[in-house]
Amino acid sequence: MIYDFPRYLAAKKTVDDRALNAHVWQTLRQNLPPQPAILEIGAGIGTMIERLVEQRFISSAKYTAIDNQSENIATARQRLASLPPGIALMLEAVDLFDFIRREQGQQQWDVLIAHAFLDLMDIPATLPQLFSLLKPGGVFYFSINFDGVTILEPAIDPALDAKIEQLYHQTMDERMTGGRPSGDSRSGRHLFTHLRQAGAQILAAGGSDWVVFAQPDVYTAGYPADEKYFLQFIVETMRRALANHPDLDAAQFEDWIAQRRAQIEAGELVYIAHQLDFVGRWVGER
Repeated sequence: MIYDFPRYLAAKKTVDDRALNAHVWQTLRQNLPPQPAILEIGAGIGTMIERLVEQRFISSAKYTAIDNQSENIATARQRLASLPPGIALMLEAVDLFDFIRREQGQQQWDVLIAHAFLDLMDIPATLPQLFSLLKPGGVFYFSINFDGVTILEPAIDPALDAKIEQLYHQTMDERMTGGRPSGDSRSGRHLFTHLRQAGAQILAAGGSDWVVFAQPDVYTAGYPADEKYFLQFIVETMRRALANHPDLDAAQFEDWIAQRRAQIEAGELVYIAHQLDFVGRWVGER
């Protein structure tokens, strides 16, 4: 099948809606200034903006959303065409570090949002650059930061399942993008230290696990919304990450992938990923 990243991001919205930590989310609401200037990095197709508007966190704001994939920004323009008139939206397809170099030192944003994004970065190297964009005392909201647990049930072969999980996480730890380290399979727990070292005050933190399973109703049994596609994309991501890995038997791994796909088709696969959310203030470098 054709794997489409904007569709994956759209399918992920209902998964994220359930996962986002309610305490952290409400702490964000309590600390949003009136008429905030918000910067979202790695904004994808704009689902966080939709969420903030739908839940009435913002009705008047200057919202800048950037993403390095032009197809994501094009989809966001379509999805966000009917925002309330009080939301001044600026969407831009741009590399994060190019954006930082262009904007660094201006400190024009009250709020910085990174949703399901920081675990793709070299966090300790990137945080100081990000915080340089915030006004003194500015608020940050960093959600869905992966934290070292991937669960697929039912088991196929417990030993093989564990090996695939370990190797999959290892690919995150070893990932390089543009010559830079760009991943950490335990970024959630490490953010406690990284944030404090970057001069941030954590106001709230909590778990935001993805939990996806088929939910039968009166007429049908299946995954809600487009979450079947979400699962198909996750399994394909694992396949691509580990294809031809020297520590895996290729035929055995392809059979494992085929069985996981069959479990999705049968509505049997349960997927859980452990993540953490954070909200806080940048109070200055230590």
